[in-house]
Amino acid sequence: MADKWSEGLSCARYMQIRAAYSATRSHDGKTIFFLSTMSAAPQVYRLCEAIPWPVQVTFFDDRVMGVYAHPTEPYLIVSSDVGGSERAQLYLVSHDGQTVENLTNDMAHVHQFGGFSSTGKQFVYASNARDDVHFDVYVYDLETRASRCVFGTDDTNYAAGFSADDRSVFALRMHTNVNADLFLVDIESGDALHLTHHQGDAHFSHPRADADGRTVHLITDLDSEFARLATLDLETLALTYLTDDSWDVELLEVAQGGKRLVYSVNEDGTSALFVLDRDYPGGARRVKGLPVGTIVDFDLSKDGAHVDVTVSSPLHAVEVWRVGLDDGECRRLTFASEGSVPHETFVEPELIAYPSFDGLMIKAYYYKPKGDGPFPVIVDVHGGPEGQSTNLFPALRQYFVQCGYAVLAPNVRGSSGYGRTYLHLDDVRKRMDSVADLAHAVDWLCEHGNARRDAIAVMGGSYGGFMVLAAVTHYPDRFAAGVDLVGIANLRTFIENTSPYRRHLRECEYGTVEADGDFFDEISPIHHVDRITAPMIVIHGANDPRVPISEAEQIVEALQKREHPVEYLRFEDEGHGVVKLPNRIKTYTAIAAFLDRHLK
Repeated sequence: MADKWSEGLSCARYMQIRAAYSATRSHDGKTIFFLSTMSAAPQVYRLCEAIPWPVQVTFFDDRVMGVYAHPTEPYLIVSSDVGGSERAQLYLVSHDGQTVENLTNDMAHVHQFGGFSSTGKQFVYASNARDDVHFDVYVYDLETRASRCVFGTDDTNYAAGFSADDRSVFALRMHTNVNADLFLVDIESGDALHLTHHQGDAHFSHPRADADGRTVHLITDLDSEFARLATLDLETLALTYLTDDSWDVELLEVAQGGKRLVYSVNEDGTSALFVLDRDYPGGARRVKGLPVGTIVDFDLSKDGAHVDVTVSSPLHAVEVWRVGLDDGECRRLTFASEGSVPHETFVEPELIAYPSFDGLMIKAYYYKPKGDGPFPVIVDVHGGPEGQSTNLFPALRQYFVQCGYAVLAPNVRGSSGYGRTYLHLDDVRKRMDSVADLAHAVDWLCEHGNARRDAIAVMGGSYGGFMVLAAVTHYPDRFAAGVDLVGIANLRTFIENTSPYRRHLRECEYGTVEADGDFFDEISPIHHVDRITAPMIVIHGANDPRVPISEAEQIVEALQKREHPVEYLRFEDEGHGVVKLPNRIKTYTAIAAFLDRHLK
């Protein structure tokens, strides 16, 4: 019966599968707050024993990007932007949502929350308010309602929490997306201790202070292929590794003054959660009971007894689960996704590997519909480029599978999750090798995936949009349709016009106009529009701070000039992606209709 019911469901119905994520526990532990798409745009909701039904707390016109519970008082810090601009403001919101105060009140700049002090009297954040290009670290005093810059340099510095005694804050300096340094900054004097001297690329993140004041727990890939859990001695600056160099550790929280560490590991695109008790001789233990999928985030109780975990699971959608770390009890806290589409119709992907042109094996997740095929196929390319397609719940893929499409989500060279060497295989002048990986995905689909060679589309967003445009221009015979969401058409103009605070981070991946402009012109899709044979659909938000909308307009104008089939959706109230529910329904309904016309 469920299968019959789902056959008639529209794309809009799948877009209305709600999600619940980013749980944060109140100061007294009695209430959890979380973000959910149960509204037209993500907002804050709360759950408590007295009222177990979720109660909406915020009612912003635009999305809420983050929620953080105050450690001692009934307040939240809420992060929200306008129209997808990513210029987030930080608001102080009461637990009942009745009082809302904009603390930063600077709509022209970005403000990123970095954590509360243990007393809750202060919080730390980063902003580019000084000069648009660089991010500085600020401490905000909630008693005086005043902020003060404590770490201002001509770099990209992010706030990363307080020391154990609240006298210092951690600052993360991003040289590139894969190379960072950690500093400990004295709040009063501004003196900064460089904690992570290193040569070459190394990334440090998630610093968590130990109660002893001498140790910091963190994640780093220093001298490793993968990111490992480590402790840093603040006196000697020596690192001690707590996990092996096999898969990336992605998230970390500590409790009981540092005696209990909880962390997640990305094992070939599927997450595992571990608990490490420092005084337990048996080492780390794997947490059981959670759905198989991708751990998006988690919130650890102060005493370390429970952890609230957001899991994006192909079979369970995106929900928050609570795990007892001592008793092993695992229960689902939120049910946001129930009602729109029956969960029993959801499909779990198969992890496959295929050889590319040079014999390199490319991992991918393959979602297959029922039936014998051959199937029309959508090759769904992640962004980044350092992103990764993991074992998660994408509503659109589930919709396409129910409509008879197969979906392949490849992790072409340059993807994260497979080690440092793999991550750098597409840098600068090796860019087109990753596009070749897409072409060889088509070969695997036809030989082993029961695909129709004449009905394979390529779809992607952001850098994935560049990959779409590169695929249909450099391998026009492989793809029957292209779906470009907020993609890059011209690497030269992208680098020149992306937001100033992003440019230097992107140049490390793509190259510079000065040194590599000729190569940009050689490979950019905008210069090869005459090769495109596949019909195209292009979607972009007018307020995109990452990939300017001019990228979409360049490719659309060029295709229209050729009188080539192209559809274009421009949203005046969106940025880098489509967030608001009415816009999502319009976007993905249009994509579904477009693919039906050209693949079926």
